[in-house]
Amino acid sequence: MNPIRLMLADDHQMLREGLRRSMEDSGFDVVGEARDGVEAVRLAESLEPDVILMDVSMPNCDGVEACRQVKASGSASRIVMLTMHVDKEVLTNAIRAGATGYLIKDCSTDEIAQAVRMAAGGETVLSPQLARSMLDEVRRLDQKARTEDERTVTKREEEVLQLIADGCSTPEVAAALYISQKTVKNHLASIYQKLDARDRTQAVLQAVRMGIVHLD
Repeated sequence: MNPIRLMLADDHQMLREGLRRSMEDSGFDVVGEARDGVEAVRLAESLEPDVILMDVSMPNCDGVEACRQVKASGSASRIVMLTMHVDKEVLTNAIRAGATGYLIKDCSTDEIAQAVRMAAGGETVLSPQLARSMLDEVRRLDQKARTEDERTVTKREEEVLQLIADGCSTPEVAAALYISQKTVKNHLASIYQKLDARDRTQAVLQAVRMGIVHLD
């Protein structure tokens, strides 16, 4: 079995040299080193490593942006971010950029080696310090998305609202949209719930405030 092809990206030469020695001792084929984000993007394209260990803080182009550019190019390389600090915002941005893993630099050589193997195998890797932080963030974003979905007015509901704002009755709305009056009433019930309105007037006023409909 061929060794995992690994690329290092860090602006600190001593850290790169130490990582290279320890990763080679762990059986990896270190195919290249980048001193900043720009070089990391260029080398990732030319070397096509299996895994990239990418420092978050680098000059010219930081690690998160370099990760985004590498993944946007269609690269199959798995990217594990390395950082000195636990930062939920940076962690979230890195994962959105396409990072496979995120490690704190004070982890051991064995932990880094295991993370590289896991990343090469398609698994997601997080330092233990980050696992709970990320779980809390995912839960928060998931709850936010659910809340937004619950309040999102559909395109058809917008059409119903606009016709109501134009002064149409339920039968007129049904005729204009080629749907039954019962369907119109169902749409209105959904609209009232989403806009926290008791009746048509409140729904229309709220929709106007939200920019969903316009009054002529």
